Amino acid sequence: MQRKPGRGVAIVGAGMSKFGAFPGLATRDLFVEAFRELLASVDKGFDARDIEALYIGNFSSDLFEGQAHTAPIMADWVGLTPRPATRVEDACASSGVAFREGLIAIASGLYDIVLVGGIEKMTDLPTARVTDTLATAADVTYETPAGFTFPGLYASMATAYLHAYGATPEAFLKVGLKNHENGALNPKAQFGQRIADIIEARKASAAKKGKPIPTWADELAFLNDERANPVIAWPLRLYDCSPISDGAAALLLVSEELARRFTDAPLYVIGSGQASDGATHDRPTLTGIPAAQRAAQLAYAMAGVTSADIQLAEVHDCFTIAEIMATEDLGFFAPGEGWRAAIEGRTARTGDRPINTSGGLKSKGHPVGASGAGQVVEIWKQLRGEAGARQLPGEPCLGLTHNVGGTGQTCVVHIFERR
Repeated sequence: MQRKPGRGVAIVGAGMSKFGAFPGLATRDLFVEAFRELLASVDKGFDARDIEALYIGNFSSDLFEGQAHTAPIMADWVGLTPRPATRVEDACASSGVAFREGLIAIASGLYDIVLVGGIEKMTDLPTARVTDTLATAADVTYETPAGFTFPGLYASMATAYLHAYGATPEAFLKVGLKNHENGALNPKAQFGQRIADIIEARKASAAKKGKPIPTWADELAFLNDERANPVIAWPLRLYDCSPISDGAAALLLVSEELARRFTDAPLYVIGSGQASDGATHDRPTLTGIPAAQRAAQLAYAMAGVTSADIQLAEVHDCFTIAEIMATEDLGFFAPGEGWRAAIEGRTARTGDRPINTSGGLKSKGHPVGASGAGQVVEIWKQLRGEAGARQLPGEPCLGLTHNVGGTGQTCVVHIFERR
């Protein structure tokens, strides 16, 4: 049975730290940065002491920073103790699920004003230990002992997809190229460079060092160059993979009847769906994520819309194949057609299905516990017409976020409306 929320919920404020690598800063510092931006975003102002509860998404501050019990620390650092603060862990979907918990708390009538956050500080560890930490989100009984890391798991999906649909790796490269184009327009992005900019920087570096200046005919030639873009786990190359990142995001949720006390342009949360699944090794298919398909169905049913109504989406592109599968799981394209849409430019900002205008996890960055909340920040900006150089034309009013945990053991989908 598809249930409707007991009452409506709206977003009236949103903030985000810059995503990237920040030596010397802790998660709490990044969360304070995001919270301050949230405060400034509330058009009519508000007293932060009116916040009644916090839900903080975080994957593994325990392993990344050696710090557990992070939710009350975040509450303390933004001056909100003794309010209840709850940490939510669902791998890379942690803050997407935290958002849903905040939504449920208000829809149930328990609270009227809730702060939702997402946090992660990954870059203090060397790459090998980051890889090991992320691997704890896989099945440590069956997958990691067999040598699977997340690049390997998503490479398995990519290989299955290529085989099933006759796709080519060029589609993956096109996704990365497109997301770098978008990320270059996002001042919060970790990689604020187009692939063309990276090429010119490589040439300038070679010239400065007195080395032969490389020549690439175009961006795709660069991305197909084994030296410039090495294979990480075939068919995925370096530029198919999201980076190791630090960052935080924060969102202010209120009951619908209170929304216009805070702003004349709230975003209403009209659909929410969450689903789970077993580990990758136990699924009947590797060419899609069943939990994402189910979560999308639930969200569409709650919102009373279809995939055709969605005007923009932020999807979980931890690897480029993940974005292509997401566009199919969400119903934007038929199974096996997402790769063609990527090659044809249909998911670009100028296409008919804009995906990841923020730059996505690939370019904006992927501080795993903050990524889901960061996606909502982008929808907030786009639907309010505040996305700057990457703003979509035509005043879009319906957006979607798709946040995946692990290889799809968790997926949460939300739909937002500007009225």
